[in-house]
Amino acid sequence: MRSLLTGAALGIVLGGSAVGFSALAWPQEKPADSRMVTYQQLELFAEILARARQDYVVEIDEKAAMESAINGMLTSLDPHSGYLNPDDFRSMQVQTSGEYGGLGIEVTMEDGFVKVISPMDGTPAARAGIQPGDLITAINGKPIIGQTLNDAVKEMRGEKGTDILITILRAGEDPFDVTLTREVIEQKSVTWKMEKNDVGYLRISSFNERTTLLLEEGIEGISKATGGRPKGLIIDLRNNGGGLLDQAVSVSDMFLSGGEVVSTQGRRASDVERYNARTGEVFKGVPIVVLINGGSASASEIVAGALKDRGRATILGTTSFGKGSVQTVIPLGADRGAIRLTTARYYTPSGRSIQALGIDPDIEITNTRLTEEELAKIKRWSEADLPHALANEDGETRHEMKMPDEQPPEDYKGEDFQLERAVQMLKEGTVTASAFQRAG
Repeated sequence: MRSLLTGAALGIVLGGSAVGFSALAWPQEKPADSRMVTYQQLELFAEILARARQDYVVEIDEKAAMESAINGMLTSLDPHSGYLNPDDFRSMQVQTSGEYGGLGIEVTMEDGFVKVISPMDGTPAARAGIQPGDLITAINGKPIIGQTLNDAVKEMRGEKGTDILITILRAGEDPFDVTLTREVIEQKSVTWKMEKNDVGYLRISSFNERTTLLLEEGIEGISKATGGRPKGLIIDLRNNGGGLLDQAVSVSDMFLSGGEVVSTQGRRASDVERYNARTGEVFKGVPIVVLINGGSASASEIVAGALKDRGRATILGTTSFGKGSVQTVIPLGADRGAIRLTTARYYTPSGRSIQALGIDPDIEITNTRLTEEELAKIKRWSEADLPHALANEDGETRHEMKMPDEQPPEDYKGEDFQLERAVQMLKEGTVTASAFQRAG
């Protein structure tokens, strides 16, 4: 059992610390008349099932129909809850290990289509140019409309080396087809390199079971390359769709010395858990820039929010996705699968929920140049846009899209403007640790 911090994934379903339930019972605080209404609805469901079994034009698959009904109930609560049949549950357990078969995209469901939250580095989806916000409308020429997310994900899975044709709908463009070759995804969630002027660069693409271990290796490599102290550090969380809660906490812990990283609160006021950093931090006093964008979701937002609120890093890029909820995977017993249920919201150290809002950058910079016309064509996509998404409990709404404060010049010929600006700011001392460091 693990707490999930992401949407459904084609090749990645993620978790963290968990609360377990051995049985589901009627909540004791519910009044009797409310229970009676529920019993009546269950009787109605049984009658409808009996009618379908008896009168439908062909014999129905009752097991599949029941699974769809269960999943429909859960997905009506919010876009991240759902039912995992035994096969899906076993697949999820493999996926969190960081090695699995698939295309390498994290997805959710929107308006009957599969929506890409983020492609994963070095995977078929990333190499094919799949982008956050893309809608997958058909698989091998067959429209997705009418399928559940689990059904669509199953159809996209297959044997290594086999091809799949997906139809993409991208904002401002006509639909187009992309052929991908399935492969086993051996995701290395952390990579590192040295940029100019002794600036270290850490790319964290997801939060799986090996992320903290790989981060430690990256930090050791940067330390050796710089004699123990880089001039600055860049942590790249762009298009990081989330991951394990415990990994988000341990990654944040590396760069903090004590104090709160994140807190979670469930349905009841007493259901509060606080996660704190240990004393000691790597590269103390070294200025840090964290890169985020609209594909940075959930666990990556925990890290960005912790380092921002604690004054340890400057956040550069564009507003993140805005998924501020925690899902718990609850096994249902032998050969019954599990449910993925939203059980808590999480809060940054300042006590702020980013649900449906996202993390706003300290320095807003886009990676591509936009005109007013192009900006108007871009379909806004975020957690707030997902069907049945939880609202922000403080009543706040996500900022409307606007022309960014800074974007690449018209004659820009580089490959990564946001990264180049982060390196430049660290080199020039525009971003300093002392300007943002606060006591934990």
